Amino acid sequence: MFLKLSLTGMRESVFRAIADPHRRTILRLLKAGSMTAGEIAQAFAITKGSLSYHFNILTEAGLIRRERRGKEMVYSLNASVLEELSSALLDLLDNPVRRTRGTRI
Repeated sequence: MFLKLSLTGMRESVFRAIADPHRRTILRLLKAGSMTAGEIAQAFAITKGSLSYHFNILTEAGLIRRERRGKEMVYSLNASVLEELSSALLDLLDNPVRRTRGTRI
């Protein structure tokens, strides 16, 4: 079931996850399809430990899924969370809050 979340309802972990350029690059790579950790690692000049840290943050935020296939870990994009975020951001742009002088939000 697809749930439309507001920005206030969006988990902080999603925003934290997409704030980092390495993690955004991982998401872009996975747009093309599932990849092994080794295939993703080829796009970076960082340690495997650092890459594992980024995978964990993305997984905890629900942005990617991981599956063990034999000896390899395969990652895939969980597009539904990104679609919810995109929808919430577009809704924000379509319905801007108008502030008047002296009004606090």
